[in-house]
Amino acid sequence: MNQSILLAVTGLTPQVVTETLYALHRQGGDMPVAIHILTTAEGCQRAKLTLINDGWLARFYKDYGLPAVRFSEEHIHILQHANGDPLNDIRSQADNQAMADGITEWIRTFTADAETALHVSIAGGRKTMGFYAGYALSLYGRSQDKLSHVLVAADYESHPQFYYPTPYSQVIYGNDPSRKPLDTQQAEVMLADIPFVRLRHGLDQALLEGKTSFSQTVTNAQQALGPANLIIDLAKRMLIAQGTPVKLIPADLAFYLWILQRQADGQSAPQCPSDGAPDLAYADEYLAQYQRIRGALGGTDRTVDPLKNGMSKSFFEQRKSRVNKKLQQTMGHAARPYLITSEGRRPKTCYRIALKIEQIQIAPLTGNKV
Repeated sequence: MNQSILLAVTGLTPQVVTETLYALHRQGGDMPVAIHILTTAEGCQRAKLTLINDGWLARFYKDYGLPAVRFSEEHIHILQHANGDPLNDIRSQADNQAMADGITEWIRTFTADAETALHVSIAGGRKTMGFYAGYALSLYGRSQDKLSHVLVAADYESHPQFYYPTPYSQVIYGNDPSRKPLDTQQAEVMLADIPFVRLRHGLDQALLEGKTSFSQTVTNAQQALGPANLIIDLAKRMLIAQGTPVKLIPADLAFYLWILQRQADGQSAPQCPSDGAPDLAYADEYLAQYQRIRGALGGTDRTVDPLKNGMSKSFFEQRKSRVNKKLQQTMGHAARPYLITSEGRRPKTCYRIALKIEQIQIAPLTGNKV
């Protein structure tokens, strides 16, 4: 079972942490084994003084007889500018960018551990902090991760003396001119789960494993989720799929181009040759594409020689496998529209690429078709 981690974005109201914990406990949800807070420099000071020094977090766990949670000053993370300076507030475009990048990186890091389930609370901090936390979780979140917002009755919301509904009567006074008495035991606090679309499958593996900016991650997801678009650059011997370059050796690029050319010419999708029955027509068509890439061939060639008696089953399967592997390694799940896929049942299985001709461009070279 995955261990739950609570990640809360907070500003000047660190009590959203204990309010969220109370709501989780009340609804019987999984209590976190650790708590982390993302905040500004002033938010860090407030969280430390109230939750730790003043003991509000420990008091909550004691009041409800719950085992202690992993939380210390090291679990309060101050968002930073690119130069390492702490973020004091979000007042400028630079502040906004630093906040977005910091939140994105922390959520990427927490979701990299397959043994954990991340629960992100967006109840605290500025609205933009909650937005970016929710957006980042949409980009990196997995099936076990959750997003929530805590709802607190109006009289108690943001009250400096209210941290959670106590299991006993305790009087505080209204945080307004009326100063009316309030009983913390009677406070209503509930957790609103927020459904979100998980886009993690559309991200490059490099973005899942390495530090990246918010804008770069969003751009990558947009490319992966947008309509398929393929550019074939014969001079550079590469495919450019939705802006992502995929470098192929000439023999593999020629195989891919051969399948696309058959589709463009209205020919039937090729079948893999049978064992011991190499296909001469396939070999001739393939070599025509290979020469487009390599130019006039002279002497011996390790790609040409095995095709003198036709295209064999092993040649077909090797090229198909190499192309698909390179696409998947480079693009992850986003490679799906560009893969060489099978259709039909044996012995009539054939292979094609699920792209329309209008989705494909070839970098300008005289005489190129498709």
